[in-house]
Amino acid sequence: MKMYSRKWLAPVLSLSLLVPTIAEASAANAAAPAVPTADTPAVELRATFDYLLSEHFALAVDAMIKKYDHSFDAAAAQSALEKNAKDMVPAIASLYGEDGAKAFDAIFSSHLSYTKDYVTAVEMNSTADKAAVAAEIEKFAIDLGNFLGTATGGKLPAAAAQDVLRTHEQQVKEVFDDYAAGDYKDAMMKYREGLSFMFDISDALSGAIVAQMPGKFMNTRPDTPAGDLRSALDYLAAEHYALAVLSMQKGFDKSPAYPAILMAEGGNTDGFTAAVASIYGKAGGEAFKQVWLGDHINAQDEIVQATLKGDAAPIAAARAKLGKFAVDFGTFLGAATEGYLPASAATAAVAEHELLVLEAFDLYNAKDASGLYASYDKGYSFMFGVGKALGGAIVAQKPAMFQTMPTKPATPSVKSIWLQINNRTAKVDGQPAAMDVAPSTMKGTTYVSLRTLTTALGANIAWTPAKGEVTVTAGSDRIVFWIGNEIAQVNGKNVHAGAKSFIKEGRTQVPLRFIAELLGWDLNWNAADWSISLTKSM
Repeated sequence: MKMYSRKWLAPVLSLSLLVPTIAEASAANAAAPAVPTADTPAVELRATFDYLLSEHFALAVDAMIKKYDHSFDAAAAQSALEKNAKDMVPAIASLYGEDGAKAFDAIFSSHLSYTKDYVTAVEMNSTADKAAVAAEIEKFAIDLGNFLGTATGGKLPAAAAQDVLRTHEQQVKEVFDDYAAGDYKDAMMKYREGLSFMFDISDALSGAIVAQMPGKFMNTRPDTPAGDLRSALDYLAAEHYALAVLSMQKGFDKSPAYPAILMAEGGNTDGFTAAVASIYGKAGGEAFKQVWLGDHINAQDEIVQATLKGDAAPIAAARAKLGKFAVDFGTFLGAATEGYLPASAATAAVAEHELLVLEAFDLYNAKDASGLYASYDKGYSFMFGVGKALGGAIVAQKPAMFQTMPTKPATPSVKSIWLQINNRTAKVDGQPAAMDVAPSTMKGTTYVSLRTLTTALGANIAWTPAKGEVTVTAGSDRIVFWIGNEIAQVNGKNVHAGAKSFIKEGRTQVPLRFIAELLGWDLNWNAADWSISLTKSM
């Protein structure tokens, strides 16, 4: 999956994490840690971009729908979006110096007016104005893509960066278009997709930067299994906060979009449940869901409805439920992690999060626009501290699940790989190795995460978001998959892969037998325990 002390309660993510300390610099050539950890310089870089880029998407959508709704906080939402852009500048400066930061700022900040311009164009139904905004966005994609390609020394190619930026901007536009058309369900589905995509961007960007300057990040990698877990938890936690704040606002406004936002919260709940189940099994996932819904998501709706009626007693009772949830959920996390995340610290952190959600709701009711977005930034960034602490606890508790897969091409010394349906731990020559997504079955086909399998089998993988295209290179062989398509391309020839590829938890899933045999491995299925053994063809 793209899944303490009071000190943990403060947002732990800071831009200073991008700059190694003197002690770190002296260890620049140190090997990657033998014990898995979600707290390395490279993972911190990825987490920083996770926060900044995903908040950019959330605020861009928020600014557009608030302007379209003529909400009192529309201008403040736009200002918050512009502040987020300025918050990125120190991160770029720490990597590419003040001149690089100024160049980035000039490109990035200047394009933010498109949010206002496009809303106006839609309201006026002006084809010419829409075309002007499209041209503005295309110029931004080209300019920033070129900047990133040059800055990273080609580690992130300019053309690839441009395609990614076009996809992102198209996602923002599509969310707003559906919202303006009254198709709120589709708008929220695309909101979730767009927010998730920002975490894919930060994965690619941090990977390029670390490849460019490995010594600065102590030769660690951002895309380790532990890093993937932390990023996945960051995404789910941040999305939860953003949806909780938006749903309570729209519920209070009696907006027709409210049911669709609640449905999106349900999707977030399902995502969290699946993440927990992948670590602690189906029973653990169900236990999580039961605690998560009762005195939490449902209580937020109760607060909205009671506030609309102005009934003090029901409001107090509903708010008290969130306090109970903090205790119940903190206890659950403490037990699940076997104390690696102490129940008392987890309870305090959850309580702090709920206070931040309620603070945003109260500021919205009071029509304190500037206070609202200051609180929003605080509440959103706080969730990345949650992802770091929870991810760190899980990795410390279950290190075998998060051992880094081999990064060098497979050699004759690698004789076997063992996989099991719904099990995130593989075995390479009998040694445990973590998978980002567990193998699964669907309609008689076994699927595996392409990144995990190709890494283990000694191949390289490249993703082109704009085309929905995944390319695998193994020696002189080149295999191309397209998401949602049963046809693959092997060395320029189209072949039937047996089933469609798809995205799950941010990772491409492909038919296992097809890809394994193409790469020269024999596959044996054990129906007794739903395991698969791969051995190298002779």
